[in-house]
Amino acid sequence: MHERLAALADPARWRIVELLAERPRAVGVVASLTGLRQPQATKHLQTLERAGLVVARRFGQRRIYALQVDAVQSVIAELMRVAAIAHENRANRETYDQYASQVDAEVLAADRDRWADEREYVFRRTLTASRDTVWRHLTLPELVPEWWATDGLRLSHIEFSTRPGDRLVQLYTGDDVGEGADSVIGRAEGVVESVTPAERLAFRLSPVLPDGSTAFNGHYTYSLTEAGENTELEVRLRISDSTVPSAEFIAGVQLGWDQCLDKLAAAVAVSTSRNTTTMNTITSKETDD
Repeated sequence: MHERLAALADPARWRIVELLAERPRAVGVVASLTGLRQPQATKHLQTLERAGLVVARRFGQRRIYALQVDAVQSVIAELMRVAAIAHENRANRETYDQYASQVDAEVLAADRDRWADEREYVFRRTLTASRDTVWRHLTLPELVPEWWATDGLRLSHIEFSTRPGDRLVQLYTGDDVGEGADSVIGRAEGVVESVTPAERLAFRLSPVLPDGSTAFNGHYTYSLTEAGENTELEVRLRISDSTVPSAEFIAGVQLGWDQCLDKLAAAVAVSTSRNTTTMNTITSKETDD
C-alpha cells in the first residue's frame, strides 16, 4: 500500500492514471498527452506497474498500459478507512483547533509582564460520590494521576499532601508510546497553603518554563459541599505574576481543567460503583450466613 501511495503522489504519474482511467494507452500516446518525453513516460509507467497500479502487454510493435482498477479501489478503501478513523476521533481535532485558536488570542494579549494578573477561573462539577471519596481523589498521590492530566499528557510524577507548607511537584510526559516514557515535557511546582479536611484546600502551583523560571503563579482553591449523596466541587484559580511566555499555558487553562474535571467525575463514579458493589457483596454474604 505504501508503494502505491508513493507512486500516486507524483503529479505526472497521477495524470497518467487519469488518462489510463479513460482507456488503455500506448507509451507514445501517454507521452504525447502528458507532454513528457517518451523515456520519462516509460519510467513513470514502470513505477506504476511495480506498484501494481497498471499492467502492460505488448501488442505488435506497441506496448499498451491499462489501469488496474482493483488496485486503485484498494487505495481508495485505505484512505476511506483512515478518514473514518479521523471522523470517529474528530473531537480530538476539534480540541486541537480550539486550543490553537486560544493560543493565538493569548499570545496577542501577552504584550507585557503581568498581562493576565488577577484573571480568575471558576469550575464547578456535581460529582456522584461522597465528599470523602472526592477528597481522596483530589489529594492522594496514588489517585491524582487518574484525572489530573489533559488529553495527550500523563502525570508521571506527583508530590502532593494536605499539610500546609508542604511542597507540591508535578511532572508531565506525553501519553503516546513514541514520545518516550522519561521525556518530561511539563513541570509545575508549588506549596500547600491551607487545609480543612474534606472541605477546602488552598495551594499555589506554578508552571515552570524551559529556562527554569516561573510562567505564572496559580492560586488554587478546592471547595467541597455535600449535595445529598453527591458532592459539589468548586475549583477556583487566580493568576498572578504572569510573564509573556505564559501565554500558551494560560491558553490551555479553560480547556485543560474542563478535561481534567470530566476525568475526575468519571474516576469518582467508578470508585463509588466499586464500593457499592463491594458493600452489596458483603451484605449478601452476611445474609446467607
